[in-house]
Amino acid sequence: MDAITPAKGSTLPYDGPDGPSEPPAPPTGPEARFEALYTECYSDVLGYLLRRVDDPESAADLVAEVFVAVWNRLGDVPADGGARPWIFGVARKVLGNHHRGARRRSALTERLRAELNRVHVVRPETADQSLRDIGAVFRTLAEADREVLALAGWEGLGPSEIAVAVGCTRGTARVRLHRARGRFARALRKAGVDIGGAAAPERPRPLQRPVTKGASS
Repeated sequence: MDAITPAKGSTLPYDGPDGPSEPPAPPTGPEARFEALYTECYSDVLGYLLRRVDDPESAADLVAEVFVAVWNRLGDVPADGGARPWIFGVARKVLGNHHRGARRRSALTERLRAELNRVHVVRPETADQSLRDIGAVFRTLAEADREVLALAGWEGLGPSEIAVAVGCTRGTARVRLHRARGRFARALRKAGVDIGGAAAPERPRPLQRPVTKGASS
């Protein structure tokens, strides 16, 4: 029996389990449309962003943000050939937000740097041998103990405030602080450090918030 050869430009019907049938229709729906848009536009959008930011990591983050926006606004994406320029418009807005955020962060960094240039920090242990010895012992403690002791001693936080700062319950913070103080005291005794004559270090004063012109009192 001679094989059937389809004419040029034609296709044979799909021979399914129950006989000849039409080939399955391509998937439809929001997921299929988004996947098609992603496949078509990803490389172009990534190139657009790579040419406009300083590092590939930022471009990768931004291209992900672009396609999240595309998914969230999938119903607004034009059909046919209008989708690609529309997605470039989304990328342009995402990029603008990125640059504005970078400028705000830069301005804040410069302001904080100017404020810190006016701050003179004096470590108490530089002028007091007893405090130097206490500081040396303190630095031998576990990080978790140093954290709660510093929050209590330097920042002046109570157990409930420490609980909020470190993300635990008030009872847990109270127990951690009590045990840390006990371990610190034992470490001081073991090192032969007498804290009776040591002057208590002055708690650092918070930086004053700069007065913004035109702000309400």
